[in-house]
Amino acid sequence: MISTNMEKFYINGAWVEPLSKTRIGVENPATEEIVCQVALGNDDDADRAIMAARAAFDSYTVWPVAKRIALVKRILEVYNSRYEEFAQAMTTEMGAPTEWARGAQAWAGQVHIEATIAAAEKMQWEYMRGTTKIVYEGIGVCALITPWNWPMNQIACKVAPALIAGCTMVLKPSEIAPLSGVLFAEVCHEAGVPPGVFNLVNGDGPGVGSRITSHPEVDMVSFTGSTRAGTLIAAAAAPTVKRVAQEMGGKSANIILPNADLEAAVSAGVNAIMSNTGQSCDAPTRMFVHRSQQAAALAIAKTTAEAIVPGDPLAEGTGMGPLISKTQFDKVQRLIQVGIDEGATLVTGGLGRPAGLNRGWFCKPTIFGDVENEMTISKEEIFGPVLAVLPYDTIDDAVRMANDSVYGLAAYIAGPVEDAKPIALRLRAGTINLNYPDWDTSAPFGGYKQSGNGREYADWGIHDFCEVKGIVGFGA
Repeated sequence: MISTNMEKFYINGAWVEPLSKTRIGVENPATEEIVCQVALGNDDDADRAIMAARAAFDSYTVWPVAKRIALVKRILEVYNSRYEEFAQAMTTEMGAPTEWARGAQAWAGQVHIEATIAAAEKMQWEYMRGTTKIVYEGIGVCALITPWNWPMNQIACKVAPALIAGCTMVLKPSEIAPLSGVLFAEVCHEAGVPPGVFNLVNGDGPGVGSRITSHPEVDMVSFTGSTRAGTLIAAAAAPTVKRVAQEMGGKSANIILPNADLEAAVSAGVNAIMSNTGQSCDAPTRMFVHRSQQAAALAIAKTTAEAIVPGDPLAEGTGMGPLISKTQFDKVQRLIQVGIDEGATLVTGGLGRPAGLNRGWFCKPTIFGDVENEMTISKEEIFGPVLAVLPYDTIDDAVRMANDSVYGLAAYIAGPVEDAKPIALRLRAGTINLNYPDWDTSAPFGGYKQSGNGREYADWGIHDFCEVKGIVGFGA
């Protein structure tokens, strides 16, 4: 069931009518059908939310930490009570297969709130260093901008630590996947978040996004999205010297060592990129295999990819949903064609929709072999179910090519851990995954280079929303 608040904004503790008259349709990408309308805010809507957050800050930020943690615990309780609604919302708005929506998308919001609570309870918020008292305090009013590909993951990774740090905020979810964001605002209201502490205004980047990132009453911007948009946000925030935390693009390398279990490593790598239809910024989209093993690796990759069933997200057995939109579909198709034109070997997949699907933005799971490091599909973030397999001759060659990217969000190594450890230290990325480990929601998450700055998850995220104050002479 879609919320009745889709054409309203949540400001100062109430659902209010937008000042803007602009509305757009929200498309189900699996069917291309418009499921509802969402309001897009303007400068005046953004200003209302920002000033509500500013007015609420002084009284909220002095709440004891234990009280702020208790508030986030209530949010978690309400979230869990509406868990299935979140899963259904993300199936509708982004085409996530039902089991993936439950087991990954809705789950991500839950576990990140849990990890933030656990970290906050262990964190040392005040301590003495000599005669100086060190205090962590909320930075102020925060603009939170979240993407469509992991809606609740990113909302939870921003809202929970911001609340616990003592910040007030304005959230702008993606306007093309806004259903789960509105649900989250309803959760915050039901949990008793004080008026003005959490506000939600839907809108696009040039509208609400540009206003909340440049407004002088906003102290910090936390953004997840494309590198292109992130650079614009940083420029908009610069005149008022806001703190800007950014988690942006990625083109993550996956080095498979010659002594790895080739079948297990390649198949796991293929499945890792195809999950979420390749729409994950840390997906292992560049697979490096020893040249002597490339033919065998491509055969394994082909078999693995062809076993994935794209289709109706509501149907049992569907392994991959659609891309989010026609815009994204067209981009992925263009880059597949570029890969073919530049001479990479198309192993499986390719252009067009999968067989039997004549509507929805479905893409074939696609594998390219014989990819050279300078090819476009090795350099550009595709954000779709497309894997580039690059052969290497030595580990030094693999490391050099892996680091030869403007991005540095994540990297992967498959093989004996003792062999992987020294290689991990040489890779220029924020998260190095050895042998596809379980998701660690307490590890720092963020990038090097054009993948961004700042870190999310658990106490890492809390620190980003805090100022550090030194009270000198406190212990004299």
